[in-house]
Amino acid sequence: MLSSIAILLGATLRISPPIALASIGGAYSERSGVINIGLEGMILMGAFAGVAGTHFLGNAWVGVLFAVLAGGALGLLHAVLCIKFKANQVVSGVGVNILSLGLTTLLLQIIWGNRGASDPVSGLKPLSIPVIRDIPYLADVLDQQNPLVYIMIVIVLVAWAVMFRTPLGLRIRAVGEHPEAADTVGIRVHRIQYMCVTASGMLSGLGGAYLSLGWLNLFSQNMSAGRGFIALAANIFGKWNPAGAFGASLLFSFTDALQIKLQGIVAVNQFIQMIPYILTILVLAGAVKRAVPPAALGKYYEKGKK
Repeated sequence: MLSSIAILLGATLRISPPIALASIGGAYSERSGVINIGLEGMILMGAFAGVAGTHFLGNAWVGVLFAVLAGGALGLLHAVLCIKFKANQVVSGVGVNILSLGLTTLLLQIIWGNRGASDPVSGLKPLSIPVIRDIPYLADVLDQQNPLVYIMIVIVLVAWAVMFRTPLGLRIRAVGEHPEAADTVGIRVHRIQYMCVTASGMLSGLGGAYLSLGWLNLFSQNMSAGRGFIALAANIFGKWNPAGAFGASLLFSFTDALQIKLQGIVAVNQFIQMIPYILTILVLAGAVKRAVPPAALGKYYEKGKK
């Protein structure tokens, strides 16, 4: 019994990086006052860039770098549209998603001559940790995980510490709550927002790299499959806190791991596959009423104007 639970928890952790990394990125973006609906497109672009970089240069870690840079580029695009050109933040995020889907499909056709999937590439291999692999049950959870899973755990700790234990985190939260006051004490509001939105893209791109290089070792059309929207829900459920967003991501990933385990046991597989998305809807319906977002979220700030 305990072994089965540990294996299920290990699968949960294995599934979580795309949602968790994007939700942490979303927490940073929205804590700075910029809504980021474009997490889905940033994951997708990261997944594509990871495979493309590996395909051309033959190294999966170079592919991961490409994924982070591609996601960051989309994050920067979203920031420029929202901050410099005062675009509606929701519309800009939707545009990023559409751009990413169309561009990756086009490039898939150009590079591999196939709109469905790329050729397989060499991915990132799971790691075995000597100390952990000898501990019963814990080994089922933490051993033989992809390197990006361990990197994700470090990112969660660092992201929480930066947000709530450093002057930079205080500035980010101040910008999202009261940009006029932040500006008055010398905080560069737009600079903070550019940094946070770009960082959200980079983290989402890293999550995309996990999908294509740590999970399937190829890119398939629209392989993000709604994970960016689930990450957005996890961010809200986690109250714009990196640790809370990670915990919510594990909850969603647990339902995903559970539906995989139940397939073949329960007669109606299509219903089982709906579980993570049903939970997303229920969480959003309940959490949005109770969650209190940053006060300036979605509001364009212009110096000297209220």
